[in-house]
Formats: sequence, C-alpha cells, structure tokens
Amino acid sequence: MKQNKKNCDLQSCSLCKGCLQEWLPALDVNRKTFDFKKGELLFKEGEPVTGIYYLVAGKAKVHKHWTDDKELIIRFAGAGDIVGHRGLGKENIYPVSATAIEPVSACFIALDFFFSTLKINHDYAFKLLMFYAEELQESEKRMRNLAHMSVKGRIAYGLLKLKERFGVTEDGQLAIAVSRHDLASYVGTTYETAFRVLTELAQENVLSVSGKGINIFSEDTLRTLGSNQQP
Repeated sequence: MKQNKKNCDLQSCSLCKGCLQEWLPALDVNRKTFDFKKGELLFKEGEPVTGIYYLVAGKAKVHKHWTDDKELIIRFAGAGDIVGHRGLGKENIYPVSATAIEPVSACFIALDFFFSTLKINHDYAFKLLMFYAEELQESEKRMRNLAHMSVKGRIAYGLLKLKERFGVTEDGQLAIAVSRHDLASYVGTTYETAFRVLTELAQENVLSVSGKGINIFSEDTLRTLGSNQQP
C-alpha cells in the first residue's frame, strides 16, 4: 500500500455524489488516497475497523474464511464502490477481508469523520441504508442458492450478477477478469468443479473461456439455469 498524493475528483464515488456541496471541502481535507498492488489486502478479517474505503479505480474482492483452507467471496467491488462498511457496529471489527484483484486506487475515510459525514448528510445516510438493505437481500439469495441450487445453477447466477454489475468489454468479455479459483469461491464450490462446469457450458456454446476472460453467448440459458432451485 502506498499513499497517492493525487486524490479523486470529488465527483465519482457514491460518497462524493451523495454529500452536500458544502461538505465537500471538509471531505477533501479528511480523505487519503492509497494505491494497492494486485493481490494486496486493503484490510483483513478480524482487524479493528479504522475507516471506510471507496474505490476510485480498479477492482477488489470482499471475502471471508469459509473453512480452514477455503474462502467465500461475498462480492466484487469496482470503481465508486464502498468497502469496509461491514465492520460498522458494536464490535468495530472487520468481519471480511478485501483484496485487490487488479491494481486499485482507493479513497480512505477515517471512522470518526465517516460518522460525522452521516450525521450531516442525511440523503447520503438514507442511500447507504438502502444499499445495506439491497446487500442483505442479495446475501440471503446467495445463502438460499448455496443450500438449494445446483453448482451449475450457482455458476450461471454468479456470471449473470457479474455481467449486471460490471458489464462487458467491446469484444463481449465480462469487464472483470475472474480466475476459476475466485469464481469457485464466489459460488461456493471447488476449483475442480468450477473448471468442469465452465467446460460443459463452453461445449454447449453458452459461453467461452480464454484465460480469465469469459464471453457469454446465451444469457437466456444462464438465466434458466440460475432460476432452477433443484440441488
């Protein structure tokens, strides 16, 4: 991690967009921008919460220990997204980790100033509340999927969520490079199973895989698989 003296434009992330114009000078003074290399932790599960991060550029995975040797990826975050907010509460301990999956630039807001921001900027506090509600609903869906959906269905659902969040490049690839290990951790399966299912979907001409790049050819097929609740 290295501090970047060049901060964001105060227009891009959800915090900048949600704050009162009169609050932006205070935000400018109380923020720090850090650069993270690919694979570097923004914060670690179990550490005390020191503040909140807003991604300015790059992408990160938010993950937690699942078993002794496995992790479960909760979500992927991109430019403009907030990470670290799951640590807010009575214990003030990060219940998850965040790791850069490509070079990341992130704006850091210390906890005390973040709370002051919420007290002053009521509209942003409301938007954050709605974000928490949506994230809770999505977490409940994913837990249901883990219990009741086939692995193929979970992978289909996961790929559609990634496309919904990040879109595609000009050549049709998902605009996020996800390794098979990370995809497996995202949908709650093993690397070997994720590899096998992706191969099957490629053979069925539903998608193609090239390295970490994935092209989706048939959203309808994935949607059908992703709505099937049979284990």
